Amino acid sequence: MSAALRAAGGQIPEQVQGPSSTPRRAPVTRHSSRRRTAGLSLIELIVFMVIVSAAVVGVLGALGISTRSSADPMLNKQALAIAEAVLEEVQLMPFTYCDPDDPQAATAQSAAVGATGCTAAASVETIGAEATPPYGPETRLSATTPYDNVNDYNTFSMTGMTDISGTPITGLGEYTVVVGVAGQAFAAFGGGRAIPVADSLLVSVTVTRPAGNVSVTLHGYRVRYVPNALP
Repeated sequence: MSAALRAAGGQIPEQVQGPSSTPRRAPVTRHSSRRRTAGLSLIELIVFMVIVSAAVVGVLGALGISTRSSADPMLNKQALAIAEAVLEEVQLMPFTYCDPDDPQAATAQSAAVGATGCTAAASVETIGAEATPPYGPETRLSATTPYDNVNDYNTFSMTGMTDISGTPITGLGEYTVVVGVAGQAFAAFGGGRAIPVADSLLVSVTVTRPAGNVSVTLHGYRVRYVPNALP
């Protein structure tokens, strides 16, 4: 065919080129030089603040309840010191068959009325303070008939701590003290003998301070091992 064209005096047309082996570039689209900055929208920020605020309020509320229900360690120590002092005061009192003002209190061998016991029924010691003369009415700070036996302190209470002479103790005016005394029997143990309820007392001292949510209770025992011991 080429020879025929040459013979005819024609020229061979250029070969039609097919698709290029090199891939064509995609058209370049011009964008803004500033890219979109990622962040929170106003609505997202408001929702976040509401959630965090609710969480903080809940935590602060829990802390407030915990603080109100927890007593100050110093107040607990003060209450414990008061309870120990009052318990010691009670336990150091005589535990006699007869009121210590009875002439036979130092020789009585029982709570019976007679030569080997108390001189009168009014002087026989029972749980609670004596209420009638000549042995009563007894109070803790009385100048004439003060408490003189362990069991006299049953149901005793006071608000504002004072010493045995009645002198107020500074800084302890908000504490309330309540004392309870009751008979407490002990069974025989380890080859020893049993202790009857008439010869053993359980002393309970409770100290409270409502303003500080404080409450302390101590227990102690007093056994009639020296029934005629007088101060």
